[in-house]
Amino acid sequence: MFARIAHRYDVANRLLSGGADLWWRRRLVDAVREYRPASVLDLATGSGDVAFSLARAMPHVIRITGLDFCKPMLDEAEAKKNLAHDNCHACIEFRQGDGMALPFAAESYDAVTLSFGLRNMASRDVCLQEIHRVLKPGGRLFILEFSQAYAWFRPLYLCYLFPSRDGLSGECRRAGFSAVTATPMMFGIVALHKALK
Repeated sequence: MFARIAHRYDVANRLLSGGADLWWRRRLVDAVREYRPASVLDLATGSGDVAFSLARAMPHVIRITGLDFCKPMLDEAEAKKNLAHDNCHACIEFRQGDGMALPFAAESYDAVTLSFGLRNMASRDVCLQEIHRVLKPGGRLFILEFSQAYAWFRPLYLCYLFPSRDGLSGECRRAGFSAVTATPMMFGIVALHKALK
């Protein structure tokens, strides 16, 4: 499916979210920047929007890896990188790989970001365990994902059949993470989860 829509994925995101995806991504990037990692893995990077935003916001980051299973999405990311007229994108490398079998050694990254991609993994538990494996001790996980809307808003919201904030926080803890927090946004339909290895 992602291969078929790769060339219009960014436009679809803007339209379907009413532009709110830009604000959600800015909240994620601000949270990562506060931690000041030297290396970041952007998992399920898609067309690279989060990786590019991280590179622009954090010049101290020396290495950003954008990983995705879908080659056409990565082709879109590479095309955007090649069109850039600044040097901040030079720190980004895009690679193809499986989020449930990450092609990296243990303790390779200071931070891992995952934006609206966990719901597409065949096993969230396996993906979270792999993220835990490749994070350095003291490393941070940042998940931006759909969640369950506040009760009063649910009648207006078609649920994405994703776990609640507490449910996803529990999955992170079972994968070995601690200090797990979840910040709801936009009436609770999206949440930013942060966790510590």
